[in-house]
Amino acid sequence: MCVPQQWWTGSSGPSPVPPLALALILPVAFLFSSTPPLAQGALIIPANYKVTNISQPPVLTEPSEVMTSFTAFSRDDIYLPCEASGNPAPMFRWVKDGRTFGAEQTGSGTLEVSEDEVLESYQGTYRCYASNTLGTAMTHTWHVIVEPQPVLLKQQKFRRRAYEGESIILSCDPPQSSTPPHIHWMDKKMVHIRQSDRVMVGLNGNLYFANLLKSDSREDYICNAQYSAARTILPDTAIALNVLPSNDVANGKPPKLFRPSGSHSSVLALRGQSLTLECIPKGLPTPKVEWKKKDGNLDESDGHRENHNRWLSFDSISQSDDGEYECRAFNVHGSTTHSFTVTVEAAPYWVKKPQNLRYSPGETVRLDCLAEAIPTPNITWRINGQPLSEVDADDRRSVSGGVLKLTDVELTDTAVYQCEATNKHGSIILNAYLHVVELPPQILSSDGVVYKVTEGGTIKMFCETFGSPLPHVAWEGEDSEPLLSDPRVSLLTDGTLEVSDVSYSNSGVYSCFIKNTNISIKAHLEVFNGTVILTGPQDVRAFRGGNALLDCHFYKDPRLLRYQIVWRKDGQKLQESSPDDKYTIFANGTLKVTDIQSKDNAEYSCEVITELDQATASGSITVVARPDPPEDLTLSEVKDYSLTLSWIPGRSHNSPITEFIVEAKVEQHSQRQDDDVWRWEVMKRVPGDFNHLQLSLHPFCKYVFRVIAVNEIGPSEPSKTMLFYSTPPAVPHINPTGVRSESSDAGTLAIMWDEMPRRSHNGKDFQYKVLWREAGGKSIHWNHGYAKSPPFLVNNTGTYVPFEIKVQAVNSLGEGPAPEAEIGHSGEDVPEEAPSGVTVRVMNRTIALRWNEAQNVRGLLLGYRIYIKRLGPEGPRGWRSPGERQHLQDGREREKRVEQAKDDDVMVEVQGMKNSKEVTGLQLYSHYRVSITAFNSKGESPPSPAIYFSTPEGAPGPPASLSFESPSESSLILYWTPPEETNGILLGYMVQYQQEVKSQDSLVQMELIGDPSVTHLVLDALDPQTYYNFKVIARTAAGDGPPITKRNATLFDGVPPSNITITPSNNALNLSWVPGERERNHGFHINFLRKSAGGQWEKSEMVNSTQGFYSLTGLQPRTEYHLVIMHGNYTQWESAKWTLGPGPSEVSGGFATQGWLIGLISAIVLLILILLILCLVKRRKGGKYAVKDKEEKEVDSEVRPMKDETFGEYRSLESDTDEKRSDSQPSLCGDSKLGSDDSLAEYGDSVDIQFNEDGSFIGQYSGRGPVPHGNESSGPTSPVNAAPPPPIAPSMSTILNRPS
Repeated sequence: MCVPQQWWTGSSGPSPVPPLALALILPVAFLFSSTPPLAQGALIIPANYKVTNISQPPVLTEPSEVMTSFTAFSRDDIYLPCEASGNPAPMFRWVKDGRTFGAEQTGSGTLEVSEDEVLESYQGTYRCYASNTLGTAMTHTWHVIVEPQPVLLKQQKFRRRAYEGESIILSCDPPQSSTPPHIHWMDKKMVHIRQSDRVMVGLNGNLYFANLLKSDSREDYICNAQYSAARTILPDTAIALNVLPSNDVANGKPPKLFRPSGSHSSVLALRGQSLTLECIPKGLPTPKVEWKKKDGNLDESDGHRENHNRWLSFDSISQSDDGEYECRAFNVHGSTTHSFTVTVEAAPYWVKKPQNLRYSPGETVRLDCLAEAIPTPNITWRINGQPLSEVDADDRRSVSGGVLKLTDVELTDTAVYQCEATNKHGSIILNAYLHVVELPPQILSSDGVVYKVTEGGTIKMFCETFGSPLPHVAWEGEDSEPLLSDPRVSLLTDGTLEVSDVSYSNSGVYSCFIKNTNISIKAHLEVFNGTVILTGPQDVRAFRGGNALLDCHFYKDPRLLRYQIVWRKDGQKLQESSPDDKYTIFANGTLKVTDIQSKDNAEYSCEVITELDQATASGSITVVARPDPPEDLTLSEVKDYSLTLSWIPGRSHNSPITEFIVEAKVEQHSQRQDDDVWRWEVMKRVPGDFNHLQLSLHPFCKYVFRVIAVNEIGPSEPSKTMLFYSTPPAVPHINPTGVRSESSDAGTLAIMWDEMPRRSHNGKDFQYKVLWREAGGKSIHWNHGYAKSPPFLVNNTGTYVPFEIKVQAVNSLGEGPAPEAEIGHSGEDVPEEAPSGVTVRVMNRTIALRWNEAQNVRGLLLGYRIYIKRLGPEGPRGWRSPGERQHLQDGREREKRVEQAKDDDVMVEVQGMKNSKEVTGLQLYSHYRVSITAFNSKGESPPSPAIYFSTPEGAPGPPASLSFESPSESSLILYWTPPEETNGILLGYMVQYQQEVKSQDSLVQMELIGDPSVTHLVLDALDPQTYYNFKVIARTAAGDGPPITKRNATLFDGVPPSNITITPSNNALNLSWVPGERERNHGFHINFLRKSAGGQWEKSEMVNSTQGFYSLTGLQPRTEYHLVIMHGNYTQWESAKWTLGPGPSEVSGGFATQGWLIGLISAIVLLILILLILCLVKRRKGGKYAVKDKEEKEVDSEVRPMKDETFGEYRSLESDTDEKRSDSQPSLCGDSKLGSDDSLAEYGDSVDIQFNEDGSFIGQYSGRGPVPHGNESSGPTSPVNAAPPPPIAPSMSTILNRPS
């Protein structure tokens, strides 16, 4: 149940549950304490306990408990305070010297001095008592001393004479008093005598001169005694001092002490008081004084030096200052010492004081009174001011030193108890009352408090009570089960009910009451779901400069409306900043950290804090970055051409360094050229745990070194420190490589080599020494020359003569090592003789060639080239049909045959010295010519004599094409074209077809055609419900060729569409439908009527049922149209649809009134219409060409293959529909034919199209190839060989949706 939450007011018991504290509760039951709790101490009345006019024994408020003694010089000096509080108000009385003094007082007990009494009558010892019905308190003892005012005695002037350099004391003897005066030495003008280490006033008031100067002479040294208590200053007799000159000043005097006398003193001091040890020296020159603690360190004590080091003072001496001290006075003539034994004792002082306490009857009371002192104090007890020895004995009372114990206290034990501690240095007294009281019970905790806790937590429900005797508290709930039977429940001594591991069943109302009374309160408990972090922050590795996201997805009880998400970094709370700044906390708790740097490397924790609990999860950000560059590069073990490079790795940024890259920039000492660019080069890579590298260097170079560190993130910046080192020159240690001849001209030897890098020159004046001699010659002499760079040319050497050649590196210090000789040749020339002995062996499409090795090559023989030319087919040209002969006369076909003849020319290259080769891939039944040449780098030799050969007849290739027509639902006409490769004399064709049956394979039916000129076949009585697989195979005497295979079926009669979707626009209605599967094309019109005043029925152009889309254009905006499609005399489909846009009546000053824009659009539409008509005309003429123009370009008809005669094939419905709906349409002109590639316009000069009554059409063709007998009349067209629309300008949508 839910109860409005209330907060506690004031309470001296346990604090109320804070809003965010966890709490628990348990099933509501009945609970109470079985026995009253034992008293644990005194009663403390809480502030919220409602009680009035509670009694209290007297409590002294003034004075303190320390014994005091003071001197009174007048009545005003006597002040004896005595103040106390209590209920009832206390009465005051004074006792002087053991007798009652004066009358009893009320209100205030401060002693009043009577003017009628003489001052001397007040001298004595006083004590004040404050009493009421509950007890008596007493003060400490005052000791009053009465003295007359100090009086100045008769003055006499003293005169003193002394010699310069001597020591002297000027005494001061003021009147005696119990309060010693403070001494001031002044002159008659009341100016203080200036003090120094030579002149000073001692503790006894005398003025000491360590040594006299002539300037010390004066007539008015006056001692003034200041009595502070008497508020009086008395001047003493003036002293006149006359200092006489002396010759002994130059001799000096060793130090001695004015004070103290002797070599040792014993000093007694009381703890907490001040103490000054004094050493006043005399001597000439003025001695210096130093102090030390003989049994310890003086700096560790409380003593400090004063008065020119003459005093060692302790402001508040303690036991630790007890010990041996020594002062030493010294000058150039000697030194003297004096030691002090300081003994620290103490008057009594409290260590533990008894307190004013209230108790319930029957409890045990213990009063502790602990004091310390040196010597040990004596502790005595009083009750209401009477010594314990004078009070009646009681078995319940016992005393042991500073402890007084009372058992089973009663109301009559209420009293004020005094504890007094005394030793020889003084006494102290303390009052503490014991008040045994009875008070009515009360519940102090608030009623109706709502406690909230999350499931599984711990809760405390408070029931603070007070009374004397202490009340007995019990708890009960809404059921009868005992609460204490649950181990999760405990009842604390203060009445609090504590429950752990709370569950939802613990929700409810609980009652706390005081047993045997009708006093009670109620507490309400609500249990909530605990807060849980579902997805906490991960351990993220982030790149420096990037961003990181730390998740904190959590669940909390929906009833807890107030919550807070706190992110901490290493325990420190993060303050959210603006979205562009460092930290952003999103609504789902995710923390975004931007511009991550090394300082963001830390532990991150997410805290979700609700009113009752909190959940925490932590993760981390590990900032990874490229390492810092290496530092402190140094060179060691330096020799001429080697050294060791060392470095100190930089910080790795949480990604271990995997390797170091040592780079160098090498600059040669030789003169730098304009194109030289000294670049950094990688010298070596070393593992990441290395920090040094030994390097081998080139002579005569200047090196600059740097090091780069690499980790998984990438390379560091190069080291900022770069080291320089230069090596001395040396002779070349290597010679150039790649020594060879690259002679291009006959009679010339061109010697080449790979130039050496500049770093290998090793010194100045570098060049190459080139040596050569004829190989195999009789002379052992080497010719030589010098060059700065290759090539090196030697003339008049003959054609392709072998030479021994070598190249040596040379600089100003000498030559490099002896080079090895290589073989080179002088320049080549074209081969003079053709290969001989060429033979040919024919193996079907392969020939095997052999020939003799070429002679007189005049160079390095690189190989042979075989030239094979196809001269044409073998044997008679064979019988051709009239259609084939017509195609041979076609100019385009002739060009194709010429290109094919060019493609039949073959060149095969044979590398090296090989003199045989097999050539494959020749055409069968063909006549060829072959010749061979040899070649070197200069060119080819003359060709060998031509050899002619022929390839045998073979099986033909597959027919070039296969297409279909479906005149009816049960018949098909197959059309094919001859193979592109006949490979012999065609004997005819074989046609195979097989019906597709799911249950089992059907029989294969076969038709043989013995006339190769027949390229079509009519098949009747076919099943219109299934598909057939067709194969057409060409045949020669060598066998049957591979088939051309197609899958097809007959077509059904087409009808206009009936399921049409309309998409309106401003001026058009776009109609789309899915053409019927395996239906022949059907032409139809769309009749439409504008359903407004003056509307008339109109008819669209002819539309093909197979095109699937049509746009009815030229309509008015915002107008309703009625659309109808007829099939014969029947309505096939009808619908009504509105166009979009504003209605005609709404056009006032917009688009329709802009004449210039309408004119521009009309001109564009007219231009597009003309372009479409031109393209249509060109498309319809695509199957014709001017024979005269082509005959002018004729070449030998025998090399022109006949044109393929194809009637096309009709496609399946799916492919036809896909093409018509393609989003990518071809251009309107050019290669596009505005329809299928197999349109009927390609098969004749003209097309005569007629339409039947039902809208279907029949095409009549002329100029087509041979038509099988019985098919001269027109029949239904195939959807692939579809006739074009009627000869009117088609709509834009019709053209754009036709397949290319």
